[in-house]
Amino acid sequence: MFKKVLVANRGEVAVRIIRVLREMGISSVAIYSSADKQALHTELADEAICIGPAKTLDSYGNPVAVISAALQMNCDAIHPGYGFLSEKSEFVDLCEEVGLTFIGPSSHVINQMGNKQHARETMRAAGVPCTPGSDGLVQTVEEAEQVAEVIGYPLMVKAADGGGGKGMRRVADASELAHKFSAAMMEAQAVYGNKDVYIEKIIAPAKHIEVQLLADTHGNVIHLGERDCSLQRNNQKVIEMAPATFLDASVREALCDAAVTAAKAIGYTNAGTIEFLVDEQQQFYFMEMNTRLQVEHPVTEMITGIDIVREQINIAMGQPLAITQEDVTFNGMAIECRLNAEDPKQSFRPASGYIERLILPSGGMGLRVESGVYPNYSLPPYYDSMIAKIIVHKPSRQETFKTLQRALVEVVVEGLVTNIELLEELAYSEEVLTDQYHTKWLEDEFLPGWMMTD
Repeated sequence: MFKKVLVANRGEVAVRIIRVLREMGISSVAIYSSADKQALHTELADEAICIGPAKTLDSYGNPVAVISAALQMNCDAIHPGYGFLSEKSEFVDLCEEVGLTFIGPSSHVINQMGNKQHARETMRAAGVPCTPGSDGLVQTVEEAEQVAEVIGYPLMVKAADGGGGKGMRRVADASELAHKFSAAMMEAQAVYGNKDVYIEKIIAPAKHIEVQLLADTHGNVIHLGERDCSLQRNNQKVIEMAPATFLDASVREALCDAAVTAAKAIGYTNAGTIEFLVDEQQQFYFMEMNTRLQVEHPVTEMITGIDIVREQINIAMGQPLAITQEDVTFNGMAIECRLNAEDPKQSFRPASGYIERLILPSGGMGLRVESGVYPNYSLPPYYDSMIAKIIVHKPSRQETFKTLQRALVEVVVEGLVTNIELLEELAYSEEVLTDQYHTKWLEDEFLPGWMMTD
């Protein structure tokens, strides 16, 4: 049993973890940078400690500073949340060296899945369908041209250590290949310190579907169903839903079974997510694995009634899963909107500054709001621009959207520009309401026209 856990994150996810720890009777320690001294997570935790200046690499992204804080505060474990150090295998190793439990998978598994090309090879070996692409890393433009001749265009050049849309370039035809291949390598080197790239055939139009997994240290692996994350821009998710209502029942079963097979093949433990692309014929292909908690995990919690963060902590304490696959039931539909401080009509430029007035939706059945900000709070410019996640849950797709529409109308943010107007438009869009969209629909079809409106 953990007595004290350090939460190695900030914002809404830190608040979320702190609340679960309190419910479990476990003391929490918040960390904060000099820019986050007044942040909500520092107020809610039992204790808080400053770990450095505002810049991420000097604070939340500094493994030595985080571990030093955990040791100084006599913590038993560290929960990384998502982002920052959550998928850094070297950080997991450091935790182990000093006797701290990392609430997540092993460093070995993180390494396996962190390199996207290695992950593809592992999945192929496990019998999980993968998108056509290069058999290994692609080192030169000449090699890229050879791969392109086999798989055809359009294709994607991807950083092997990539994530979050960085180190990726879409190549429409041969005339673009040389330039975009070099650009992807340069960005990969700049962002990840590793210029390795590989190539995948673009499956389009397609849906982006991910499967939530839980795995304990006793060999038990279960799935908690799938999420539709196809409403995205620049490979960044905007709205997520569970379940993916367009899937045939047989395809849903096969896709979730494939995710469980994948997790077992690599000896996965804790919470994780397998991401797939699903084409118009409902053939699915492995994309990547996220070896951490996902931003959109609340929609899965809403339809299953299972607290994923609580399960993470229990698994890390060595407890077997209290539920079997047969115990998991799915009820209704849930949708999550990401309310961000950004200007969609200015290339989604992030905003920061003083929040003069803030009203987030409340009241009524089936509504959940996760936030790390409050009125009269200054949102720092150094980190994620998220203000809140708005999650709704109802028995049917129609009812869920009705509640979402109501909730979004209640949002008031003064002092900062936000994406609320975009979210409202999407919540009323006929294509969204009728499930007639794909991963490029928002970026290629909806936004160009919407950006032109006053």
